[in-house]
Amino acid sequence: MESFFSKVKNYVTELDYEVLYENENDGIIVIDKQEYGIRNMVLGVANPILIVEQYLFNCNSDSVYRELLIKNRDIVHGAFVLDETGEKVIFRNTLQVESLDKRELETTINSLSLLLSEYSNEIMKFSK
Repeated sequence: MESFFSKVKNYVTELDYEVLYENENDGIIVIDKQEYGIRNMVLGVANPILIVEQYLFNCNSDSVYRELLIKNRDIVHGAFVLDETGEKVIFRNTLQVESLDKRELETTINSLSLLLSEYSNEIMKFSK
């Protein structure tokens, strides 16, 4: 039977993402597809979930938080979150790995691509 890690890795390969790093023991796959804004996206296979994260920018102003929370309402899959320091803004989504299919993973990644294309000016402003 195929492991959850192999399942996820096969999906990203089939979706034509470049695998930059993988460690099956830690359940980590890092993928890239720069033409879609996907850069060093981390996929963490931690049964029963798959954690999808991509660092976006460092937040230097408390006023940005309100705007990010408002924008979260428009994101179909995933959300803006802060890391444990409260300084790094990350796109994050969690999926059930057991029932995961390729389309569901693709939809999550495409959600970030769409968000980056529609919200890029604001993201660039926030990161300054």
